[in-house]
Amino acid sequence: MKNNKMTASFNADDDFELLSKRVLYKGFFRLDEYKFKHRLFAGGWSGEITREVFERGHAVVILPYDPVLDQVVLIEQLRVPALATTKSIWLLELVAGMIEPGESPEQVASRELFEEAGLTASHIDYINSYLVSPGGTSERFYLYIGRVDASQAKGLHGLDSEDEDIKVHVVSRVQAYEWVQSGRIDNASTVLGIQWLMLNYQQYQSAN
Repeated sequence: MKNNKMTASFNADDDFELLSKRVLYKGFFRLDEYKFKHRLFAGGWSGEITREVFERGHAVVILPYDPVLDQVVLIEQLRVPALATTKSIWLLELVAGMIEPGESPEQVASRELFEEAGLTASHIDYINSYLVSPGGTSERFYLYIGRVDASQAKGLHGLDSEDEDIKVHVVSRVQAYEWVQSGRIDNASTVLGIQWLMLNYQQYQSAN
């Protein structure tokens, strides 16, 4: 059993040593191998550790919300990795997209909102950012809320060049949250976004 010796907070500069890094695979995504050692909570240093890290870049998620109608715009599209745990592989999601070289997260939010939902936001506000799954990937999501006119949200969207097939849904804020509670919405970025909205929607409604 490890002891309970307390230490000061660690930092990457002083308490982590990267021994090597190499690319194992490079295609649409990339897989890197890291070899490193690090300082231990109980004192001293670890031995050499090897980890594979999935690299796919960083992404933006935007929550399209209409505070006048109190409605949320969701998109539905097929996600093959969901096959591992569910038969419902057409997922209800927030608008999202990868950050391309030279783009700011705010630019991505506007671009993806138009490409995936056919909408333009009158205001876009930053909410927060978070690591998606730091045990295996470097990917960070930047979460935004966009004020939209939900009455303009309809139809099918997506880029043919990216094989996107996206259907737009407009639901009440309460309905979206009920779907989170029931598990119909079960992808992390959408769950986080809708839960955040339930805690903060009043500030957007009061601004009307």
